[in-house]
Amino acid sequence: MPLLILDRDGVINEDSDNYIRKLEDWRPIAGSIEAIAELSRAGFRIAIATNQSGLGRGYFDLDDLESIHSKLCSLVEEHGGKIDGIFYCPHLPDAGCDCRKPRTGLLASIERELGLPAKGAIFIGDSLKDLQAARAFGCKPMLVQSGKGEQTLSVLQSDTPGVERPSEIPVYVNLAAASLAILTKNLN
Repeated sequence: MPLLILDRDGVINEDSDNYIRKLEDWRPIAGSIEAIAELSRAGFRIAIATNQSGLGRGYFDLDDLESIHSKLCSLVEEHGGKIDGIFYCPHLPDAGCDCRKPRTGLLASIERELGLPAKGAIFIGDSLKDLQAARAFGCKPMLVQSGKGEQTLSVLQSDTPGVERPSEIPVYVNLAAASLAILTKNLN
């Protein structure tokens, strides 16, 4: 079974500059739950890799985070799919950990815990950090324009040195569109 890795905020659910602090703040992006379930039913093992520095900042606690993740998993299960693991970095950006994207510690954890190679896996994200982590670990990055995706696309289209061009990374309007492309093998 192939592995597929997703970022959470901005890909699966609406993002917020004020952080997703509690279950009431968490709202799935239209079609994302169904897309995850469909990918799972098609044989993909689904892992989520997400930076959650709000935990380290004290904006929410582990119970809040787990209630959000529990809701996400149950919604996917209601649609006949399964999330195989949710992996998160609780650290602040300057903590120097190896798990905060764009570092690759979360991807190494996914490989260890799920027993599947992440190298070569599709990694769908909305931020430059997602794309950088994917490339650094040997995953195939895909960008969605939801969340911070439009802003990321602008950076990719700029003349910023060392940044890959969009022609090298498939871009989709949202997770539902990316899922359809994966399932129909119609990747740009």
